[in-house]
Amino acid sequence: MPKRNELKAIVAERGQITIPKQIRDSLGIGAGAVLKFEMKDRKIILSKDISEDPIARVVGILKGKTPYTSTDAYMNDIRGRME
Repeated sequence: MPKRNELKAIVAERGQITIPKQIRDSLGIGAGAVLKFEMKDRKIILSKDISEDPIARVVGILKGKTPYTSTDAYMNDIRGRME
């Protein structure tokens, strides 16, 4: 008997499978996404490779690096004080 959240796919002649839409949507997997395959205890573990995702690589890169405490402070610095 299948598990409650178990989804299946059929392997095509060339070894290709279609990832069920529910999983693609849930994980944000679209055309061009890089996926990693790992084998553990005769099981395949498939995961989205975020190291290849350009957005995932830069999220948080500037965290804590801004010398400004507010947008006004930044604007005053780049424009000069308008008095």
